[in-house]
Amino acid sequence: MPTRYYLSLRDPERARGSDPSLAFSAHGADEFAAQLQDALRTTALFERWRAKQDDPDAVDPALGATDPQTTVTGAQDDLHVDLVVTSSIPGSVLKHRLRLLAGSGWELSDVTSA
Repeated sequence: MPTRYYLSLRDPERARGSDPSLAFSAHGADEFAAQLQDALRTTALFERWRAKQDDPDAVDPALGATDPQTTVTGAQDDLHVDLVVTSSIPGSVLKHRLRLLAGSGWELSDVTSA
């Protein structure tokens, strides 16, 4: 069953993960939404991250979960970006991907059934 996650990037320029090769490169709400959507629909970001681990084979495969039906919309609101994710991805996987992409530069404000 899909869930809707309401996220905010309070300072989009600083919403970057610690590894630039995995982090958001976006500028603007639409680009942030597109990059997060891709990270949840495909395994590309997960596989790049997994390859950087000391023992890639020991990584929990559940962290590689995807949902090809995921949608992410973004809106610029003053100086921050609001994102709405609709997905069947487990919350723990969503949070992991967001930490890779945005570091600690994101906030989860609400979760509802979609």
